[in-house]
Amino acid sequence: MRTADLLSSSWSAIRSHKMRSLLTMLGIVVGIASVVLTVGLGLGTQKDVSDQIASLGSDLLIVSPGSSTDDSGTRGGFGSAQTLTLTDAEALASTVAVPDAVGVAAEKTSDLSLEYGESNWTTTVTGTSTSWTDVRSRELLYGDFFTEDEVTSAADVIVLGSETAHELFGSTAVVGQDVVIDGDSFEVVGVLAEAGSSGDTSLDDLAVVPMTTMVETLDDSGASEAVQTIYLKAASSDVLSAASQEAQNLLLNLHGIASVDDADFTIDVQDSLIDAATSVYEQLTILLTGIAALALLVGGIGVMNIMLVSVTERTREIGLRKALGAAPATIRNQFLIEAMILGLSGGAIGVVIGVGLALALPSVLGSTIVISGLALVVSVVVAVGIGAVFGVYPAARAARLAPIDALRDQ
Repeated sequence: MRTADLLSSSWSAIRSHKMRSLLTMLGIVVGIASVVLTVGLGLGTQKDVSDQIASLGSDLLIVSPGSSTDDSGTRGGFGSAQTLTLTDAEALASTVAVPDAVGVAAEKTSDLSLEYGESNWTTTVTGTSTSWTDVRSRELLYGDFFTEDEVTSAADVIVLGSETAHELFGSTAVVGQDVVIDGDSFEVVGVLAEAGSSGDTSLDDLAVVPMTTMVETLDDSGASEAVQTIYLKAASSDVLSAASQEAQNLLLNLHGIASVDDADFTIDVQDSLIDAATSVYEQLTILLTGIAALALLVGGIGVMNIMLVSVTERTREIGLRKALGAAPATIRNQFLIEAMILGLSGGAIGVVIGVGLALALPSVLGSTIVISGLALVVSVVVAVGIGAVFGVYPAARAARLAPIDALRDQ
């Protein structure tokens, strides 16, 4: 019997029981759609995390203070100590000590309330240097960043994040306006362009002032030299590790520390953050894909069950065809092809549903779903494979039926 005849006969058998065939494919449809969505969510989340980390600045090293210990011996988390200073930042800016870094920006932050007329908004006010925009890869939407002269004179100027500007003024075109912080008036000289968010933290809800202004006017911590973070921008991604090593050696020498294990600071590399986050979401994707695979297993069992029912119902047909000279291989191939068609159809429908949900859900979930062409192809191949694997036993059972016994079946 020709392959075309087998395909035609198998398709006719499936069409003669439309509802039963659809119900048989349901498990495969759900499983394939789940796999497409799961892989898409995993890839989308990895992309979101990578974008969020990259938004902090490309080729970036983040130097944070170590942990503090109180009088009772309780240790705080990393960053709770005041072990980094403006002197450290100035030393790291040396092209001799850290030749592979092209920019350094220290940050001294405090949560303060900004006021404009009857409006007020509490945000993170960051004191830093003029290199901040370049190191952090930030751009201005309106106005300019403060100048070296304004840093030197500790001028009362401020640059607002777009979200902060909107909360205070209802607009981002606010250059030239004044905001009040702790009774001091600050002129808005610029508004930062939108940068999105990093995790749960908005990168657009902040205010930036000269470091000298923060130390002399806004900081009441009593530790004028201490900074919360120092950012270093490497010359390129190729020398990121080299810049990290140079910065580490310099800070160890400045702090009089002999061993890296005793360091009172940490240096995080952007690539390592991305790799760590990606690893977590890869494991989560594998877990969710495994759950979706269970649905495919159930769908495969459904295919086998229906094919066994089909063999039972068509016993007399099988006997007649064998009596007319049909070879066992022909009977086996027909039932196997029927099972594979069910798998292919279920896989195709599942892919269509999965892609449709992948296009519709991002606006609802607020997260990215990446449609992977490889995942779509593999899903369809897996669906056909499930049909073939779970169709083998029913097909073999049909092929083994003796013609005389099949014809006697009532």
